[in-house]
Amino acid sequence: VSKTLCLTLKPVLRVSPRWLSPGSSVTLSCEVEHESAGWSFYWYKAVPDLSHKSGSYSYELLPASSNGTADNSYIIHGQTHTAGYVCRAGRGEPHVYTLYSQPHFVWSGDLHPSASLSVSPDRVQHFTSDSVSLTCEGNSAEWRVGSFLLPDLLSFCSDWGTMNGSTCHVQKIQSSNAVFWCESGSAFSNAVNITGHDDDLILLSPVHPVTEGHSVTLGCKWRTENLRSKVFFYQNYTLIQSESRVEMIIPAVSKSHEGFYKCQSSGKESPQSWLAVTSSLSGSSYLVPLVSGLACLIVLIILLLLMMFFKKSKSKSPFSFSCLQSIHQLNSLH
Repeated sequence: VSKTLCLTLKPVLRVSPRWLSPGSSVTLSCEVEHESAGWSFYWYKAVPDLSHKSGSYSYELLPASSNGTADNSYIIHGQTHTAGYVCRAGRGEPHVYTLYSQPHFVWSGDLHPSASLSVSPDRVQHFTSDSVSLTCEGNSAEWRVGSFLLPDLLSFCSDWGTMNGSTCHVQKIQSSNAVFWCESGSAFSNAVNITGHDDDLILLSPVHPVTEGHSVTLGCKWRTENLRSKVFFYQNYTLIQSESRVEMIIPAVSKSHEGFYKCQSSGKESPQSWLAVTSSLSGSSYLVPLVSGLACLIVLIILLLLMMFFKKSKSKSPFSFSCLQSIHQLNSLH
């Protein structure tokens, strides 16, 4: 591969999985056209650069990547939140590098205090005539809202909406399946999946994962009129409710409720959407028994030390008593 060709090659980055699950590792794969032996691959974290509203990033080398890797894949362990990544390749001495790849992302639906995204109205599915507000909250005074139109198009609020403070207003949602998130200068928010539909019927389901034990309400909505006939709700293609009500309430969600849902009415069927369920055991709930256990251990150690101290004191007490008794007898002789 010539030096000129190296400078114009743009590798393609693949990220797997796209959505994070607890304990999963993230695999990055960097693919170079006209690939042959001798490439070294470099891996970067994408850091939002808010000086460009259209969306640009600075790149920070990932650990163990400063000298490049011979393998065109890189595994990240312990990733817990939404993040963007970039790769490039180099070869020769001195190195001639390819262009940077387009940023690709791994998404987390979990809310984080430092950055979070809320959607109004709070649902996954929308009619293409609907307006939607995407609001960023967290430890930042400046935000931008990003979107990844599946499978491969990165864009920002300035391309399809109006940014007003920390909220992106979208007049008409596109007929598409897209992931949205917020970016500050130092953090990515949780990501949400939003779909736009030209159908007559949509399912109303929350954009954020539901925590075990909490209640959730699913609904069915016509584009132009109220539902008058019986409504059927399905989970993973299995009928779970058939009533005249347009809502289905699950009072206490469990992992068994996670899955794809859709509704039917008057011969029409909504698209299906995924309902995610997260464990009620958060990081803080793990911390409570850990701190309690440490406190009990410390108390136990103190009690053992006190018992050893008193045991030694008790064993010395006869000698002390005998010594005092001798002194008393000597004094009585005088």
